[in-house]
Amino acid sequence: MSETIAQGHRRGRSLEKIFLDERPRLLAFLRRIGAGEDAEDIFHDAWIRIRSLDRPVPDEALSYLYRVLHNLTIDRRRASHRGLHRDTQWAEVRGEAFDRCTQPDGERRLLAIDEVRAIHEAIDALGEPAASIFRRHRLEGQTQRAIADELAMGLSTVEKHLRRAYAALLSFRRARDDV
Repeated sequence: MSETIAQGHRRGRSLEKIFLDERPRLLAFLRRIGAGEDAEDIFHDAWIRIRSLDRPVPDEALSYLYRVLHNLTIDRRRASHRGLHRDTQWAEVRGEAFDRCTQPDGERRLLAIDEVRAIHEAIDALGEPAASIFRRHRLEGQTQRAIADELAMGLSTVEKHLRRAYAALLSFRRARDDV
């Protein structure tokens, strides 16, 4: 037991007081064991549990608090997995593919097709070689250096054409957002 906890215990510090005093360390522990965004919620759940206890302060108070937080983290993970499993089974019972929810409906699909077509037209409007440089770099994954070598132009020229294409796409996006 750390010296400060041992001294606090001898002076009759409550478990709640130790819990609040050690808050930064306990939250760091939760994040270290993978609680992530749930760390504050788990900490709050532990606070409620500790406040409802009707027992003396354990000899190893900090170890006890770590154990409580660890157990609550495990409980939360299990509940999350059970919920996902339950939702998956429910979707199967109803005859739905679980990932079907992520598929766009017909109207959204048509809107997406129209938007892709309009993007291609905006790129085509740049003319050559900017349109082909953009497609080769962004869609085919070729490096700027390889494109420059193939087209016998400088790297800065390829970068200039890409900047023009990016500016055109940004203008396109802004125009679509304004509609």
